[in-house]
Amino acid sequence: MSYFIRPYTEKDFEQIQTLNETGGWTQLVVRSDETRQAWDHSNVAYVIEVDGLIVAYVRGMTDTAVSLYICELLVAASHRRLGLGEQLLTYVHSRYPTTRLEMLASASSQTYYEKLNFRPFYGYRKTIHE
Repeated sequence: MSYFIRPYTEKDFEQIQTLNETGGWTQLVVRSDETRQAWDHSNVAYVIEVDGLIVAYVRGMTDTAVSLYICELLVAASHRRLGLGEQLLTYVHSRYPTTRLEMLASASSQTYYEKLNFRPFYGYRKTIHE
């Protein structure tokens, strides 16, 4: 089975939404129009495809020099523990090697990122409705 990383295209959106739904990321599914806009306006958007199916993706933004921010990284449950998430992060970071790679993580993914030598940092978050 060969996996390959390629840039996101609009035709991938439905498969990405299926991954979001099965992964429990319902907010991205419910807010489908905004999610599509986010993909359309992100300058970091890649998928891993195998046999015509998207099994993982990464979406983010970068200024190409200092900061590379990962908004979402998701691997289908059926393809976890194969190193695909790490491959996506390594690939994206190699495209912008002078940047610091930053992302938010849930409590359940903390140990995963620590194994990849990420270190925690302090930050804040606010939505327009808060």
